[in-house]
Amino acid sequence: MKSQSNVSTPPAETGAACVQDHEMAFAAVNAAFGSLGRVCMALDGDFRIRHASELLASLIGQAAAARARGRPAEEILGAELFGESGPLRQALVSGEKREGWRAFLQAEGGPARLMSVSAAPLQPDRYGVCDPDARYLVVMRPADEATVEASGPIAGFGLIARSKAMARVFRLIDTLQYGEATVLITGDSGTGKEVMARIIHANSPRRSGPFVAVNAAALPGELLESELFGHVRGAFTGAVRDRVGRFESASGGTLFLDEVGDVPMNLQVKLLRVLQEHAFERVGDGQTRPTNARIIAATNRNLRKAVADGQFREDLYYRLRVFPIELPRLRDRREDIEPIAALLLSRAGARTGRALRLSPEAIRVIHSHPWPGNVRELENALEFAATVCRGQTIQPEDLPHEILEGAGFGDPRADPSPADDPPLAPPPPHAPHAPARAAPEPGERAAIVRELEGHRWNRMETARALGVSRSTLWRRMRALGLE
Repeated sequence: MKSQSNVSTPPAETGAACVQDHEMAFAAVNAAFGSLGRVCMALDGDFRIRHASELLASLIGQAAAARARGRPAEEILGAELFGESGPLRQALVSGEKREGWRAFLQAEGGPARLMSVSAAPLQPDRYGVCDPDARYLVVMRPADEATVEASGPIAGFGLIARSKAMARVFRLIDTLQYGEATVLITGDSGTGKEVMARIIHANSPRRSGPFVAVNAAALPGELLESELFGHVRGAFTGAVRDRVGRFESASGGTLFLDEVGDVPMNLQVKLLRVLQEHAFERVGDGQTRPTNARIIAATNRNLRKAVADGQFREDLYYRLRVFPIELPRLRDRREDIEPIAALLLSRAGARTGRALRLSPEAIRVIHSHPWPGNVRELENALEFAATVCRGQTIQPEDLPHEILEGAGFGDPRADPSPADDPPLAPPPPHAPHAPARAAPEPGERAAIVRELEGHRWNRMETARALGVSRSTLWRRMRALGLE
């Protein structure tokens, strides 16, 4: 008779036991974090959810943990952080941890929840009890008013930020998720007013309805009236058939009126009637039609001043300004510039299969530029840089000329004048008046390194200390292999 120690366990039973051990190990982790009110998830190497805390049900509905298993993390927490080019995903792949970031937790059939998210790669399991396929740990908690103003980014629906100004905007959006009030979004061009309108719609009771956008500045008054309200056949020359307007198309959803400050005065009266009576008439038709579209308007104009100047109706202004949201300019929230730039650059690189990053010098340039075109200008500048950059790191010389000029940096691609080209190190004693030349001078490398280190490798300050132009310094650094 064989001893019991020699009886082998069937492979199926061994596998089942391992799975049970892994579940028990995660249950212990889950219980520890759960006692602190935290929700945790374990992700595999493809960023699919291997394990999820049962506390997830309290946030996004019953059986949420079971539904989450096997799904990509980006479906739960958004592609802006966990998509292939997401900054949080890239950090985890590089072995780095991130704490206090913000993301919208996507609920099925309900409003999204703003969460504070921390994530880190899992350390090697010395005891063999953890799931070997689990590579990353994600810990979340609802982002209350205190945590929203923390330093981590806020991500979702195409926006990423970490400033207090944008945190306040996100809190306002959170208060709108159960209401249908008319919203007026103001802010400079390029601040993301339409993106914000889409976020409000996606987190409202009308999320399952259409989102219809119309730009009031893009059409003359006659065409804008037909675009908004529709027309009947024969209403004007060229009206060969009935046409449904945007108010009808947005039934059950949201109508976004962009550049509402440019609506002509005669149309402002009709728009006011729609807001007051929830009814309109097609052009050339006497039949009154009801509408239940929710209105979100946006403008880059100062409507208060337009009212004072008699260019915008005061009663319409107050009908639109039920729930005002003002988006800050990019230069007024400079702490957002770097994370936004990293996100936009990752998108630009993903289109060509490249992993691009910004050099410290390029980051200083984009921080110094006033960005009058806001996020739109930043996106265009990075698209340009991604196109001209030969390597994987964006240098200042890869940025558009106007960005360098706006930031107060000389253009390193420009040909320097003769006066810009003195030697960068003292000439040898036997040739006190030797002219500048391309070959390195004796001691030149040491002199440049000494000044660079003394000015923390700030090329602008180093060039000033050496008495040469920034472009000359940049060219000599390249010749000496000091990039």
